[in-house]
Amino acid sequence: MDALLNGKPLDVVAIERLRAFEPKDGYWLAFSGGKDSVVIRDLARRAGVACEVHYSLTTVDPPELVRFIKSHADVAIDRPPRTLWQMIRDKGGMPTARHRWCCELLKERGGSGRTVVTGVRRAESAGRSKRRMIEVCQRDSTKRYLNVIIDWSTAEVWHYIRERGVPYCTLYDEGFARLGCVMCPKARSQRREAERWPKIAAAWRRACYAAWESRESQQARFPTPEAMWQWWLDGGDGSYAAYAGCFEERGGLFEERKDDTFAETDSPKRTPALAGVHEEV
Repeated sequence: MDALLNGKPLDVVAIERLRAFEPKDGYWLAFSGGKDSVVIRDLARRAGVACEVHYSLTTVDPPELVRFIKSHADVAIDRPPRTLWQMIRDKGGMPTARHRWCCELLKERGGSGRTVVTGVRRAESAGRSKRRMIEVCQRDSTKRYLNVIIDWSTAEVWHYIRERGVPYCTLYDEGFARLGCVMCPKARSQRREAERWPKIAAAWRRACYAAWESRESQQARFPTPEAMWQWWLDGGDGSYAAYAGCFEERGGLFEERKDDTFAETDSPKRTPALAGVHEEV
C-alpha cells in the first residue's frame, strides 16, 4: 500500500500488530461480511496468526450479505437463541437509534474470554473517533479487542481491497455505503431499505404490531400499531403526538400517499402472503 504509518505501509503495520499481540489460544476474528471485515480476515491470513473467524447471525442481515458470508468456508456462523423478531415481541418495543439493545444481544455476544480482532476504524463516525487500538470490553472484562485497522480511512480500505483483489459483497456496487442489519435504526435509511427488501420490512412491521398489542404502555403512546410503526420508520425519536392520526389500512405493503410520504397499509393479520416471511436468513 502507498499510505504510510511511521514510515511503513499500513498493511505491514497491521500485520505486525497481529503478530505482536497474538494470544496463545489464537484470535476470535469478528466477521460481518462488510468491507472492513474482509480486510482484517485477509490481513490475519497474511500474518499467519491462529484465529477463528465468526459471524454473528442477526436474523435481519440482507440475504445477499448472508450468501456472501456463507461462501467463506472458514467462517463459523453463530446463531442467536432467539430471532430479532422474537426479541421485539418479548421486550414489547422496537430498538431505536438511542436504544440499540439489539446490538448487544445479536452482534456483540461472542468472544468472551478471548482477544477479538475487529475492523473498527476511527474514521467511521464521531462516536468511534476516540477508540483505541487495544480495548477491554465494557460489558465483559474477560474480552479484549484488537482494532487492527483503527487508523485506516475508508479510501485506504477500498484501496487495499482493490489492490489485493479481495472479494467483497456486491451490495456495495449497488451504492450501499454500509452493510449490516436491514432497516437498522442507527442508519436512518429505513424507508429506502424497506423498498429494497420488502419481505424483511414486513417482518419488522409484524414485530412492531405484536409489540404494540402486548404492551399497554405502547397503546397509551400510540392510538394504533400503525402509528407506532410510522413513528419508528421516521427515526423513532420524534414526538408521539405527531403520530396520533391513524393511517387507514389499504392494500399493498407501502402505498404512496398524497403528501409523497409512504405508509405501510397492509395488515399482517389479513395478508397470508406475509406470514412466516424472513424469520431467519
